[in-house]
This record gives sequence, structure tokens and C-alpha cells, in this order.
Amino acid sequence: MKKFVFSLILLAIALLITACGKGVDNSAAGKVVKMATVNNLTVTLSTDDGVIKRGDGEFTLSFADASGKAVNVGSASLNFFMPAMGSMSAMNDPATLMTTGMPGVYRGTAKIEMAGEWQVQIVYEGGAGKGKTSFPITAQ
Repeated sequence: MKKFVFSLILLAIALLITACGKGVDNSAAGKVVKMATVNNLTVTLSTDDGVIKRGDGEFTLSFADASGKAVNVGSASLNFFMPAMGSMSAMNDPATLMTTGMPGVYRGTAKIEMAGEWQVQIVYEGGAGKGKTSFPITAQ
């Protein structure tokens, strides 16, 4: 009887841990490039190696609440922007975002024209309201 009760307790603990662990798993998304906040959400941009590189690249964009739970923001977009410098005009390299099996997590692709400092511009609209943010990253 004691073994049965002990087994039930272990099972209950395992189920509790599994249920509470349904946040954004950044380890599956790769290494964090940059995190930012927008409204009450944390936005995370990550890649396999934690670096944005010039040329064709893939990344993960995820949205989470304060507890780390993934949040479905609805429609989202991401643009890489480099302001004009000297005789070079401003550059906009829009990303293509695709939904994944996890709400609030998007797989993205983009072609970054050149190495250097870019502004990542993120906009979303949907069940989590509207929001936009930008932050700098350095493409290698």
C-alpha cells in the first residue's frame, strides 16, 4: 500500500511539473540573440548559434508573458532596418514569419544584405492586443 501511495505521489509531481513547464522553450529555439519587452510581453529572437549573419538565415521569434508562458499574439511581422549612411540609402530586409505548432512561436527567414548594425522592428496584432518594438542587433 505504501508503494502504491508513493507511486501516485510521484506521478502527481511529474504531471504537475509537465503542466507547469509549458512556457517558451528557448533551448528548442536555439540560443538567444536578443530579448526585449513590449507591453507586458517578452520578445525573444534566437538562432541556432545565437548570431544573426549576413545572407540567408533562419531564426525563431517568440512571445511570452511574465511567467515565461508562450502567448499567441496573432499576426506578427519582423523587419531588419539599417538607416541611411552617407551616400548609401536606408535598407529594409523584411522577414517571412511562419507559425509553428506552439502558439506565440514563429520560425522566420530573412536575407540580410550586409554585416553591420541593424534595427530589428517587430509589430504584432491579435488576441494579445497591439504592440511594436525595435532593438539593435549586429549582423556578422
